[in-house]
Amino acid sequence: MHARRMAVVAAVICASGLVLHVARAQQAGTKRIDLQRHDLSVPGREVIQTIVELDPGVTSSRHTHPGEEIVYVLEGAPLEYQVEGKPSVTLKPGDVLFIPAGAVHAAKNVGTRKGAELATYIVEKGKPLLTEVGGRSSR
Repeated sequence: MHARRMAVVAAVICASGLVLHVARAQQAGTKRIDLQRHDLSVPGREVIQTIVELDPGVTSSRHTHPGEEIVYVLEGAPLEYQVEGKPSVTLKPGDVLFIPAGAVHAAKNVGTRKGAELATYIVEKGKPLLTEVGGRSSR
């Protein structure tokens, strides 16, 4: 009986760690929806398209990508982008932004409703898509 109880406790602890890991994969107020991922004709490179949604007032973590990012704002306004070494820029639906490879950047929804962007990444294959500055990586 004691061994069974210990096994149940161990299973609960493992499951709670998994839930915590999954919860950390997406920052609160941010949702990433992967649309497609394809190899490119350039060896070692791939293209990834993702919709990134930000709730009002939410700022993404400061992060980098192992390649270029092209942002197209789909909805919500305004979205403010801060790319290190450049003045911040505020975009509305239909606006675009190019973010160079390795540039530290963050986005903030300064509007009153959900904002969304289509992010197209041209990145090194096999590397984490997003690396938080001073933090973790995610694919």
